Amino acid sequence: MDAAAMNDILKIEITGPVVMTIAVVVGVGTFLLLFLRPSSRWAMTAVLGISVAALVGWLTVWLVEDVMDVFHVGLTPRVWFWVITGFAALGLAIVTFRHSPRWRKVAAAISIPVFLLVTALGINTEFGLNNTLGSALGIPTEDPIQLSKPNPDDPIPTGPLWQSWKPPANMPSQGKVGTQVIPATASGFNARPAGIYLPPAALTENPPKLPLYVLMMGQPGLPDPQYVAAALDDFAAKNNGLAPIVIVADQIGPDQDDTLCLDTATYGNVEKYINVDVVNWAKENLNILPDRDHWTIAGYSNGGQCAISFAVKYPKMWGNVVDISGEEFPGAEDPAGNLAEIFHGDQAAYDAQKPINIMKGKQFPDTTAVFTAGSDDVVYVAAAKAVSAAAKASGMTVTYYEVPNGGHVGIALNAGLVKGFEVLYPRLGLSR
Repeated sequence: MDAAAMNDILKIEITGPVVMTIAVVVGVGTFLLLFLRPSSRWAMTAVLGISVAALVGWLTVWLVEDVMDVFHVGLTPRVWFWVITGFAALGLAIVTFRHSPRWRKVAAAISIPVFLLVTALGINTEFGLNNTLGSALGIPTEDPIQLSKPNPDDPIPTGPLWQSWKPPANMPSQGKVGTQVIPATASGFNARPAGIYLPPAALTENPPKLPLYVLMMGQPGLPDPQYVAAALDDFAAKNNGLAPIVIVADQIGPDQDDTLCLDTATYGNVEKYINVDVVNWAKENLNILPDRDHWTIAGYSNGGQCAISFAVKYPKMWGNVVDISGEEFPGAEDPAGNLAEIFHGDQAAYDAQKPINIMKGKQFPDTTAVFTAGSDDVVYVAAAKAVSAAAKASGMTVTYYEVPNGGHVGIALNAGLVKGFEVLYPRLGLSR
């Protein structure tokens, strides 16, 4: 199989209607197969197997969510449904091996991996972060994007872009996504290729200089531009093709580490990579506006903490920050471990890296900040409230927003991106 064909397979959608269709067909077909010509003894055994396994599934989710708090967020009723149903189906398959003809045992053996796959797809759909097979496997599917070197002699608009920009008739209706390798010249950090989004206005023959938006995703995760591209295509369609140029930068590396977005001996110079290497590359390769008022540092979850940290460390560079479901401080999921491993027990050094502490006694009157979190995401709501309050006290123009019925995953990410652009579009000169 050639690379193009493999890439097409990796781009197959594994969410929504696709999953439900597969689940219904597999569920009905396998159920009928396993119950074909049942005896009363077999029916009782099957019902008992289903009931016991479903109870085990319920206990498993309860332990993971309520007792062990593995994910630090509440699991939705649909996640509970997929897990309990999956366990029940596995229970049916397992008891089928007892006192049944060979053909039924074969059917049960085949059904076990199928049940596991369908359950995984259903849970993935609910989390909403892996829309394609490639993203679920951690394999990027975007091709390298072609860029034209910006002309330093191009004029910089003196007013809002929405006033001066006149889109040509042949402007594309949607933006374009792809990847670019951003050399770690100054930092030496081992980063994966960055995702790039060019809005419709950037794809025209004489494009305007546009705002810069640097986004960092969660950990684990990919520097995947599809989420921000979907949001910005909608905004661009309503604003004559205008949108920021986006770099989805990799702050965690191929090993999926929580690097704390710091320069450390353990994980490398991540802070320098984002704020020096990525920024210098953007200036040299993207047709962007040069001033901080048009530059945004943004992030989701792990990336959200990185974003607010960089915004308060480099206020002359970043005029705007969007923190979507971000942690309160670097390594907040394991502060004791990070204190020992990264800071060698130096609590004062660790505290000095926390955004709330950095903001104390300082003022950021020209920074616009957006903080969002899912309303059901208790831990991250508390973090967003604490950091946004500190940002407001330090003089930032702050918007705080809770995504209704949102957890920590797909819904919270997508709604957080949209809220951020609603706030920033006028600030960036892209709309009234």
